[in-house]
Amino acid sequence: MITVADVEAAAERIAGHVLRTPTLASPGLSELLGADVTVKLELLQRTGSFKARGAAAKLLALGPAERAAGVVAVSGGNHGIGLAVMAGALGVRATVVMPRSAPAPAVARAEAAGAEVLLADTMKGAFALMEELCDAGLTLVHPFDDPLVVAAQGTVGLELAEDAGELTDVLVSIGGGGLLSGVATALRARRPGVRIWGVETVGADAMSAALAAGGPVQVELSSVVSTLSAPAVSSLTYAHAAALAEDVLTVTDAEAVRGTLDLAEHAKVWAEPAAGCLLPAARRVLDRVGPEARLGLVVCGGNATTADVTAWAERLGVPS
Repeated sequence: MITVADVEAAAERIAGHVLRTPTLASPGLSELLGADVTVKLELLQRTGSFKARGAAAKLLALGPAERAAGVVAVSGGNHGIGLAVMAGALGVRATVVMPRSAPAPAVARAEAAGAEVLLADTMKGAFALMEELCDAGLTLVHPFDDPLVVAAQGTVGLELAEDAGELTDVLVSIGGGGLLSGVATALRARRPGVRIWGVETVGADAMSAALAAGGPVQVELSSVVSTLSAPAVSSLTYAHAAALAEDVLTVTDAEAVRGTLDLAEHAKVWAEPAAGCLLPAARRVLDRVGPEARLGLVVCGGNATTADVTAWAERLGVPS
């Protein structure tokens, strides 16, 4: 498992390459949920999500031969954008493999940043193609199964610990678990009493399945939330969640999309369902710990279009 020293080293490495995003009290969400809410607005990060942090850390650590070979990543959207943009800024050739279900704007943004984007029929197929490209000589920038990447994602937690007021509970979305692992490591070191809650959607619940099975297992993906749709977590991220998370909560796609609309209306931010899922989960946390809780929400990304969210809401029967 990584340590807070690893997170601090990552913070030094990526300083000047990523933004220190705002940490703010949210009166609107506090009123909506009936408890104090602080938001970490990582959707304002370069590339629109926290993924720029891990991508920058890995790219900056490459040796000359690895830089020359170029890098490859698999992504449901945000990791691909993050890698493409940071690789372009650092002069590294990047290939991004995405499933065909990835949002079209994510594909376009990765291509616009200079990456070669390859599409696979499924996320499982995307991971398989990524492995083939690694065997051919490209350097892997894994979205979550890499200590350097996890430590860099943990800088979100480091900033939250430094910038937020008193918190009792922090909620973090889970795809492969890199963000949760890093944030939990930083917060447990800096604010030992804070409870960390992971959040997934039904059909993208690889960490819940891993915790139930006692280790990583493959899951069938069906969630519309492609940015949380890892077919399995890694041993690295499973170990962190098992040791550091209070629990991992699962919400429906409809609840996550409703959460996106609530974030827009009450927090005045345009997030994606991967962040919208935090609101229904926050209600469950409050049911368990009481309304005196002081919540921190890591609003992980904002790379969803109004057309995307409108289409999901109509398909899922979510009222506007």
